[in-house]
Amino acid sequence: MGTGQKRRKRRREHVAKSSLARIGDGGDACAAVTAPPSPPRTALLSRRRLVAGGSLALLVAACGRKTAPENQAAEGAAPAGPRGTIEWAVAGDWRGPDRQRDAWRHPVETLKFFGLEPGMTVVEMWPGAGWYTQILAPFLAATGGKLYTAGIETPADEAAASQLDEAYRKTFEARRALYGKVEFTTFGTKSGPLTPPGTADLVLFMRNIHDWMAAGLAEKAFRDAFEALKPGGVLGVEQHRAEAGSVQDALASDGYVQEAYVKQMAAEAGFKFDKASDINANPKDTKSYPFGVWTLPPTRRSAPVGQPADPAFDHAKYDAVGESDRMTLRFVKPG
Repeated sequence: MGTGQKRRKRRREHVAKSSLARIGDGGDACAAVTAPPSPPRTALLSRRRLVAGGSLALLVAACGRKTAPENQAAEGAAPAGPRGTIEWAVAGDWRGPDRQRDAWRHPVETLKFFGLEPGMTVVEMWPGAGWYTQILAPFLAATGGKLYTAGIETPADEAAASQLDEAYRKTFEARRALYGKVEFTTFGTKSGPLTPPGTADLVLFMRNIHDWMAAGLAEKAFRDAFEALKPGGVLGVEQHRAEAGSVQDALASDGYVQEAYVKQMAAEAGFKFDKASDINANPKDTKSYPFGVWTLPPTRRSAPVGQPADPAFDHAKYDAVGESDRMTLRFVKPG
C-alpha cells in the first residue's frame, strides 16, 4: 500500500471513529470515498457557469458533531398523533435527544411535503447515525411499508468504519417490533442498485449532496435514485443552500450548494422538478463562516478538520443564527 493510500485510509478511519462516538446523539456521519470516473463532459459543461474551475476529485468529508444548545430547540415539538401517523413517529420517545432538533429540521412538514404515505417503499441515502431513520422505520413498519437505508460504502478492512456500520445496524435490528425489518444497502463508488430497479416510491437526500460533490459521487447518487424509483416516484432533497448567482464550488467545501446546481444535476439524471418549499429556510444564515456551515449548530466547529476544538472560540453569534438555510425540493421520475 502506497503512502497516499495509507494516508487516505487513516483519515477515513478517523472519520468513522468520530462518527461512531456520536451514534447516540443524533449526529450525522460523513466519510471519505474514492472518486468514481468523472461524469460525462456534456453534463459538466451544462453546469459550467455554476462551477468554479477544476474537476470533481477525491476529498475526505469529515463532519464532527456537537450537541446544539438545548434552548435552540425548546419549541416546535410535534404533537403526538395516532399510531401509524407521521406525527406519532416524530413524537416517539425512542428518538431521545434527536427531538431537540425538530424545531430546526421540521420533520413532520418536510416528510409530508415529500409525500410520505403509509405503505410506501422508501430509500434513505447515507442515514448517518439514524436521525431520520428513527422516524421513517417505525412509521413504515406500522403501516406495512418498507425502508432501505443506503449507508456509506467502506472497505471491509477498515475497522472503525465497520464498527460504525455495525452500531447503526444493531440499533435498528435490536427492536424489530418497533422498527420493522430495515433493508441495509450501501452507496459509494462501487455500489450496485439501491433497491430492485423501479420499486421505490420515495428516495431521500437529507443534507448529503455536499458530501457527494466532495467525493465525486453526486451524479451517481442522482442516477442511482432515478433507477430505484418507480415511474411517478419522488426524490426528496434537503440541502444547505448557497446564495443564488454565486460561483458554485465544485467540491462544496463550505457545505453549501446552489439550488440551480441541484436542479441541473437532477434534470441530467432524468428527473422533473416538481416544487420547492421554504419549510427549512433560515434568513439569518449569511453562509459565510470560518469553518463553513459546520460553524453553525449542531456541529459548532471551532477549528479546522483534524485539529482539536478551540476552547476560546466564541460560538455565541453563530448559535444565534441557528441551523443552516436549507432548500427543500421535490423531484419526480416521469412516467
